[in-house]
Amino acid sequence: MLSLFCRDPWGYTDPSMLLDQDLVYVGGGSTANLLAVWRHHGLPDILRRAAEQGTVLAGISAGMNCWYEASSTDSYGPLAPLRDGLGFLPGGACPHLFGEEDRRDSLRRWVASGQLPTTHAADDHVALVWRDGALFEAVGEAGGHPAFRVERTGDDAVEHEIPVRVLG
Repeated sequence: MLSLFCRDPWGYTDPSMLLDQDLVYVGGGSTANLLAVWRHHGLPDILRRAAEQGTVLAGISAGMNCWYEASSTDSYGPLAPLRDGLGFLPGGACPHLFGEEDRRDSLRRWVASGQLPTTHAADDHVALVWRDGALFEAVGEAGGHPAFRVERTGDDAVEHEIPVRVLG
């Protein structure tokens, strides 16, 4: 476990320990705060090197958003676009597509207006699997939870459903 704060029970951990991990999993929270703290501690370069060495990067909610160029976030209170991600993955990310009120409609407005680039959106219980910078597949733990690629076409946003392979 990586701790960037001097708090019990773990205390501060040198972020370069991530270079020795097979998997880095990032939980939810505030995307903006996560990115700010990571940048202060030099994590973007370390994470990029870890990924180049084969470390799997994963996450949920803010932990999904962080890997993309942009995202849909409630880091500042009301739901808003954030164009300050790490950029390890192209375009935008939108977690909780149907799990939060107005998330889908807001995403469509932001993509249509150009506030967000083409965005990959996943409902709760769905993971998007990327390999070498390209979307490989979407997997889910239960049926009925979709994923979409939302792109701007003229002055509108168009959703393209991504098939979700249900695991188990």
